Amino acid sequence: MPKAYSYDLRKKVIEAIIEGGMKKSEVSQLFKISRNTIDLWLKRKAETGDYIALPNQQAR
Repeated sequence: MPKAYSYDLRKKVIEAIIEGGMKKSEVSQLFKISRNTIDLWLKRKAETGDYIALPNQQAR
């Protein structure tokens, strides 16, 4: 299973959008991550107040 993105990277991405005023597409290209990933992080921040990675849940 792939590793989660670091909290530091998540913070930089979110700050670039919220504080830096960059578009999601620009940030996506700059940090080489998908727009969907950015959308998920922004949604998580709106719902929980943070964008920390969820614990890895493996199916049994």
